[in-house]
Amino acid sequence: MISKKVISLFTFGVFLIIAGAILKIANNPQASIILAIGLVFELLAALLFIWNKLHKK
Repeated sequence: MISKKVISLFTFGVFLIIAGAILKIANNPQASIILAIGLVFELLAALLFIWNKLHKK
């Protein structure tokens, strides 16, 4: 079962990526930072998911 932390990090990362894409379309100078932070949250969620899968075995 996927933990609530993984779902939370994944959801927040998706939200930041969508927000960054909208800001990119609007030519906001901070869009790249928002996209990068979103990708970091996605990476953390993936690593936490993999860690939980390996740790339970």
